[in-house]
Amino acid sequence: MQKQMIVALLVGASALAARGADEWPAFTMDWRAGVESPADVSFLLSAPAGKDGFITVKDGHFVRPDGSRLRIWGINATGAAGLPDKANAPVIAAALARRGINCIRFHFLDKVGTLIAADRDDTRTLDPQALDRLDRFVFELKQRGIYADLNLNVYRTYKPGDGVRDCVPLGIAKGATYFDARLLELQREYARQLLTHTNAYTGHAYREEPAVAVVEFVNENSLVEAWTQNRLVGTQTSKPTDTWHDIPPSYAADLTQQYNAWLPQHVTAAQLAAWRDASGLVPRLRKEEFAKADPARFNAEASFYMDVESGFFRGMAKFLREELGVKNLLIGDSDHNHGMSGYPHVAALAQLDAVDGHVYWQHPHYLNDPRSKRRSGFSIPNTPMVDDPPHSSVVQLSRTAVVGKPFTITEANHPFPAEFACEGVPVLAAYAALQDWDGIFWYSLAHQDVTTMGQSALAYFDFAKDAVKMNQLARLPADLAARPRGARQLVRWPADGRVRAGGDQQHHIGHRRTDLARERQGDRPRCRGYAALAGADRPPRDAARCDEKPARRRADAVHRHHARCARCPAHRHGAAPPPDGRLAHGEQRHDVECE
Repeated sequence: MQKQMIVALLVGASALAARGADEWPAFTMDWRAGVESPADVSFLLSAPAGKDGFITVKDGHFVRPDGSRLRIWGINATGAAGLPDKANAPVIAAALARRGINCIRFHFLDKVGTLIAADRDDTRTLDPQALDRLDRFVFELKQRGIYADLNLNVYRTYKPGDGVRDCVPLGIAKGATYFDARLLELQREYARQLLTHTNAYTGHAYREEPAVAVVEFVNENSLVEAWTQNRLVGTQTSKPTDTWHDIPPSYAADLTQQYNAWLPQHVTAAQLAAWRDASGLVPRLRKEEFAKADPARFNAEASFYMDVESGFFRGMAKFLREELGVKNLLIGDSDHNHGMSGYPHVAALAQLDAVDGHVYWQHPHYLNDPRSKRRSGFSIPNTPMVDDPPHSSVVQLSRTAVVGKPFTITEANHPFPAEFACEGVPVLAAYAALQDWDGIFWYSLAHQDVTTMGQSALAYFDFAKDAVKMNQLARLPADLAARPRGARQLVRWPADGRVRAGGDQQHHIGHRRTDLARERQGDRPRCRGYAALAGADRPPRDAARCDEKPARRRADAVHRHHARCARCPAHRHGAAPPPDGRLAHGEQRHDVECE
């Protein structure tokens, strides 16, 4: 028998291999197709974005000018994805609106060759053509009720003309952006160029554009974290091969000087004398020295980095508000490294309008060739998040929320090729609703114009060609839109599963999409329970004759009974169901599809 099974498998495999590749059906995401669909939830968006004024904060949440809550259902547009060809901008904006996306996070704009001109010896000039594409895309998004989140410092590298010392080994300068005078100056110059620029299509400078909900300062960049990970030591003397790396020696020496200038105002003379080395300076601690260090010395150095971080956020906020007149909400950075304490960083971030977090379930671990130091592959554990609650994205994010501050997640994903990626969007969205978070931005739509992407294998983070994730984005807003026009509101399922007259009414789970489409086309919904949601103040009269779905009987099935469905053909007993929802004739409940 075993041999027969092996032979059958081999024959089957040979037959499959014999089929040409062209014979297999392709399931593709066509971003240019604008077909009508029952899953179109663009009607949920209030267009144009910012039509009544700026988003503000009230009682710890984002609110519109009329006081109503704004919950962000967003996605990142990384690099060139945020600068599509002007002819493609309305196509992409419309496709995002159909999926209920109401905010786009413009990420990696400052990467040289994206928004910063690449044909110069410095990085101090914005490319006018790229800026024009950004303007048009922001305009098209705004027209459809989609806000923008503009990131400032993310992935900028530097050139000799910038006046930045050791610009090659400095890389993207994580950590150094907080304390180096020249880098601070260039960050403010870039912010001025971008935020005071007037969008020719909207007629507003970005600093006074109500459709720009948020401006972010830096991305996954913490001085405290850099210290605890030995990235402020000063060993980087060549071009970095990774995002996370040490700083050059000259920057480490400068930071040590700043630390020693700070110490006399914060520790005693006796402590200074005890900590100084032969050079007369107090050397900064390395990670391997933490355990044996004097606790007072460790605390002093940690306080120094926290002061520098906090001072950066206060100074940048003051510059944007007072010098540039920026009216948009401000976010400093994200709490992102859950392998260590994030509270020092969160404390600094809480000075601004909202706090933010990033999370990835089983982010790819990149493998580098030992000789070339270049990336050669990756690995992931490839296990489901629901099987590991203590380490789940939900638990990781739970530490970041601060009382009185809106809480957003501006990056989240179950990266490809995780086999259980389909759990990511619904699980995190469910907990976001439960915990009353203010927004999620999935990472990422793409890293290029989505209308020009080929039908190649999926990338780690891109949603654009992932049919499962992209359609999950639309499904969740659609679930909340199951009520007819004029009656849309968040529907909470009652504890006993019953539909209540004029109250917590819930459309039959299996029918709500079909009948939503029928209602939008002017047809009478087939499902009588759905019809009752159109404004009736009593339970559906025809519930007793509910015959849309036959009951499915399983040996161990436990189905909820349709409210008031006492004479449903599924059981025909004529008695109203008891409070626990169970039927008189056994453990079976009415088919959930008819719920």
